[in-house]
Amino acid sequence: MKVVFADTGYWVAVLSPKDDWKERATAASRTLGKVRIVTTEMVLDELLAALSKVPVRATVIRGVDAIRSNPNIEVVPQTSLQFGEAFEAYRRTMDKEWSLTDCASFALMKARGLSEALAHDRHFEQAGFVALLRA
Repeated sequence: MKVVFADTGYWVAVLSPKDDWKERATAASRTLGKVRIVTTEMVLDELLAALSKVPVRATVIRGVDAIRSNPNIEVVPQTSLQFGEAFEAYRRTMDKEWSLTDCASFALMKARGLSEALAHDRHFEQAGFVALLRA
């Protein structure tokens, strides 16, 4: 089964009714067919922060509950080791505008041999991955 990474921008597009990337996120989901999705608690943290305003807050809470309980979605826990490795990558990439979550996501993708991400963030392309919402 194909495995892809899901970034914050994808989840925002899926859960936010007025997001500019909603149509592309929906189309990408349909195109992939049966797929296993990998995301992280760091990504979900960004998602909850991005959609923390009322009245969307209730929608994002239901969405994160659905993500966490979906057997086809693996949510990788945040650990102190992951944070440290991501912070070192963040420190090494002074010429980039990558977030700490980006750095952790890239490290996970490399470790798992993943090349595609449900993402519209050009930073994924800079790091050598395919951002499926941009393709």
